[in-house]
Amino acid sequence: MIQPDWRNELRDLASALGRRARLAADRIERHIDTDPYCIVGYRGYGTADRLLVLGRVLEDEGHLPPDPSHSALRNLIDAIKRLESDPLSFARVRAQIGPVGHELVADDEGFLSHRVSTPAGSAPGWHRVELSLAADSSIAARPGCAEVLVPSPQAQFGIISDMDDTVLQSEVTRLVRAARLVLLENARTRLPFPGVAAFYRALAGGVAGKSNNPIFYVSKSPWNLYEVIVDFLALQELPAGPLLLRDWDLGLRGRQKQEHKTTAIGEILATYPTLPFILIGDSGQKDPEIYRALLRDHPGRIPAIYIRDVTRSPQRAEAIRRLAAEVAVSECSLVLADDTLTVARHAAERGWIDADRLDDIAGDKRADEGARAGEGATEEKVAVT
Repeated sequence: MIQPDWRNELRDLASALGRRARLAADRIERHIDTDPYCIVGYRGYGTADRLLVLGRVLEDEGHLPPDPSHSALRNLIDAIKRLESDPLSFARVRAQIGPVGHELVADDEGFLSHRVSTPAGSAPGWHRVELSLAADSSIAARPGCAEVLVPSPQAQFGIISDMDDTVLQSEVTRLVRAARLVLLENARTRLPFPGVAAFYRALAGGVAGKSNNPIFYVSKSPWNLYEVIVDFLALQELPAGPLLLRDWDLGLRGRQKQEHKTTAIGEILATYPTLPFILIGDSGQKDPEIYRALLRDHPGRIPAIYIRDVTRSPQRAEAIRRLAAEVAVSECSLVLADDTLTVARHAAERGWIDADRLDDIAGDKRADEGARAGEGATEEKVAVT
């Protein structure tokens, strides 16, 4: 919910951005017309005989690696570069997977999203897909590499997680604060929720620690922020997983944004029809309602829904409690909490993570809280199941 003083915050942000934009204009301008193209590969997923290859062909903006010493101005310049990158529409791209090659055609926004066959079969693990423009292309572009995950047959379950206000602190319920974080921070200055990295590692390992349970990150953030999110996951030592974002479109209505998440998760569930999935999100927007609808459409596939409480609204908490009661009828548990240890204990009780990992999660949580000591740690709430 946007706070009553949002107009003042928006004016302050606009003023700050205007000053920084004027200082940055000359630096950015020389990139706009002279940038070469590049192919950016994204993380996809697949099975032994079919892989989802994701990527985009767009201007090469030459982003600098994230650094905690970068100023807000430096981060703003990089954010503008990411958001204004022009795509190469309908580019013809060769995707090379080992000895097998496929020709893919990008859409009008330069996006590649193709399921390709692998006649020889793909072993479990990550697979490299080399991406380059077709040999007869008249345009030069720096080649790229996509990665595609084939889950292990040892996996007991999969995890599908939101990103904003679930893994990293984004404050998407407060428009202006969210804009500040996106535009003026980078992967090395963004903060995780305390303990989330250790918890996700425990989920990936399963109760025996060797299950190789796959984690999929599905977010309404735009693809323009892909590199920032990937860098954040690596820096925080979160398990690598396919990352499914959406096209940047300020005109998208809320329903269309929700449909992106519903569609992306539905496709994951359809790809692995025998694998149960734990869904993780937050209370800030519509994750509980989206997950409830997915549970209804895929009965027996979702044993738990974990919702991080970021709204602090009694009305919102009550609405989620009502959803939890509906979910319980299907033998799925919905847990609402603002503390990672709450959901970790629930997962240990259900046999999804090793109970011995709770100490690691608690230690990771304390370390993360120490990193944000200036903001103060949150208190644990009672879970709703």
